[in-house]
Amino acid sequence: MEYLSIKQTSEKWEISVRRIQTLCTTGRIPGAQKIGYSWIIPADAEKPADARVKSGKYRKADV
Repeated sequence: MEYLSIKQTSEKWEISVRRIQTLCTTGRIPGAQKIGYSWIIPADAEKPADARVKSGKYRKADV
């Protein structure tokens, strides 16, 4: 299996390196693994949907 670094993935998906680090830490990228201080991401991994709130208002899930 082929893996990409966070920098290579950020160029491929056109999002920031920091955002990819956050996605890896929260487990949103399946197959991502941490090796030492670096993350490796499968080359065939799909970009996860953006689940951040963009309206500026906080939304509770179960209200």
